[in-house]
Amino acid sequence: MSDKHLSSQFDADLNSLSSRLLEMGGLVESQISTAMRGFTQMDVDACTVVIENEKLVNDLEVQIDLACTELIARRQPIARDLRLVMAVSKAITNLERAGDEAERVAKRTRRLIESGGAHNINTAEIRLSGQMAISLLRRSLDAFARLDTVAAAEVVQEDRHIDEEFRGFVRKLISYMTEDPHTITAGLDMLTIAKAIERIGDHAKNIAEFVIYVAKGADVRHIPHEDLVREANKP
Repeated sequence: MSDKHLSSQFDADLNSLSSRLLEMGGLVESQISTAMRGFTQMDVDACTVVIENEKLVNDLEVQIDLACTELIARRQPIARDLRLVMAVSKAITNLERAGDEAERVAKRTRRLIESGGAHNINTAEIRLSGQMAISLLRRSLDAFARLDTVAAAEVVQEDRHIDEEFRGFVRKLISYMTEDPHTITAGLDMLTIAKAIERIGDHAKNIAEFVIYVAKGADVRHIPHEDLVREANKP
């Protein structure tokens, strides 16, 4: 078998990994969107769909992780190719966890529907955070597909807005529960939902950081944002 053929097959294997990552990302994005529809509309059927589809997310993670392991064993990639395989492996872990958070939103929403306690609390921040989290995840996956480090850096920056919405909702929720103890049970469920959405934003941010790692060879986790932007914009 010629070196050119081997190289072409290796490229095809790498492209397949990336495609499967995006497939899983699309499923998780759908899960989050459906969970948020269940929450905003108090739709128990939407919540049930999310809970039932969680196994599909888990199965994809296992399959793609196995494909990463097999590719490393067969091809022994180096440099950027190895970084790409490692980034895919880490990204699917973040996607699986984001899927877990979507399921958590669905389960807590279903409990709120059953208890009938959701109508006494203004949830504008949660709805806005959910929209932002879906957008961030979509953009982080798009940045991964194109290895667009500038777009990835923007995702990392904008995750802070979800954190701000979460903190604002927590402050408001404390006021609700202090003024009316009858809202405490529903309030705790709301807090769990808000925290789940905040974590989805964190997972989108992590995926965006892997884009910079693949493209630039720099581990930008846990560094000041200014340094991350500098790495993302390096030629």
